[in-house]
This record gives sequence, structure tokens and C-alpha cells, in this order.
Amino acid sequence: MIVWRKSSYTGSANDEVCVEVAHVNGGIAVRDSKDPDGPRLGFARREFGGLLDRIRRGELDR
Repeated sequence: MIVWRKSSYTGSANDEVCVEVAHVNGGIAVRDSKDPDGPRLGFARREFGGLLDRIRRGELDR
């Protein structure tokens, strides 16, 4: 059974944006909480860590 949790990077002030993450098969899965049956992204743990590092540094801000 996959257990999804709300990402700590999702702000409570903006209910329109909610990302959920889960541990799956030794990696990390990501989905939009508003579309739980929709597409999901899968990452190896190392890749996901790299993504989080880039987010923290503001490299992906628009």
C-alpha cells in the first residue's frame, strides 16, 4: 500500500498547489493532491534529493 503525505514544500496559504510524496520501490513518487488518480512522477532517491536542492537554492523559481 502506498502512503501519500503532503510535501513540506507545499504552502498552507495556497490551497491551489498541493504536492504529495510517497516512498515507493526504493524511490520517491510525486503527485498532485487534486488529481490523485492522475499522472505521477517517479524519482530515484538521489534524483529527488537533487531536485530538492535545486528548489531550496531557488533555481526553479519562475
